[in-house]
Amino acid sequence: MAKPFIKWVGGKSQLLEEIREKYPSKIEKYCEPFVGGGAVLFDILSRFQLKAVLINDINKELINTYSQIKNNCEGLISQLSEIQSIYKKHSLEENKEFFYEKRARYNELKVNGNEGENLEKAVLFIFLNKTCFNGLYRVNSKGLFNVPFNNAKNPLLCDEANLKACSQLLQNVEMRVGDYKDCKDFIDSDTFVYIDPPYRPLTQTAAFTSYSENGFSDKEQIELGTFITEISNKGAMVVASNSDPKNSDINDNFFDNLYSEFEIERVSAARMINSNAKKRGAINELLISNIASVF
Repeated sequence: MAKPFIKWVGGKSQLLEEIREKYPSKIEKYCEPFVGGGAVLFDILSRFQLKAVLINDINKELINTYSQIKNNCEGLISQLSEIQSIYKKHSLEENKEFFYEKRARYNELKVNGNEGENLEKAVLFIFLNKTCFNGLYRVNSKGLFNVPFNNAKNPLLCDEANLKACSQLLQNVEMRVGDYKDCKDFIDSDTFVYIDPPYRPLTQTAAFTSYSENGFSDKEQIELGTFITEISNKGAMVVASNSDPKNSDINDNFFDNLYSEFEIERVSAARMINSNAKKRGAINELLISNIASVF
């Protein structure tokens, strides 16, 4: 069974069982406006016979990587295997230098925007994800990837079997780069929509995980709430995830108020991104859904 080919901040592998409980009994049309690592996507592609699927993300390089896995998987595996072979032969210090060379090359490709180099860019995207700190994808104000090396000694850079499984499942998937609102034309009363946006940070210091040059403030969270209400009113079946502000302030009712017309469930999840491993404990996340009201 295919699984996410990258580690992604907020990835939903650990919450799949809880999210599965929200799946409609039948899904023929599926949309994921913030696809990220794709844990829910690959789970649904593996379980249902779908007539139409749309994935979207504002992160152009992420969607490029999905596209290369879909359309040029053998070439990607070949180049990634070559990098893995080089990495295994090097000392940790040599690999650290290698990492920063590849990070600089990736940023060069990212700035140039030459579509003829999209395969190399996807290869480097996966390599950096496997060898950077916590698999974090973060860019600075200029849009340059700036996550440091993670000192990994022997990471699996090329999971050939999984990449091929992902490629097979992605063959009939439409892919877009852009704002989540642009998915509205695809979504109708037959569509199941899973929405996993950038989470509202629990603290000011938690906001360092942004993966695009554009932030996602409370203003954007409120706009997303309006979007979810609109597609729900169209008859779409919707499940959305977000952080639970009550982890840090029991009186913070931001999402309870924003989604007062929806079912809100609090589920336990591990905090995976923290420089202090002792602080990676269990916290609550929110699952916001209209599934109960649809059926």
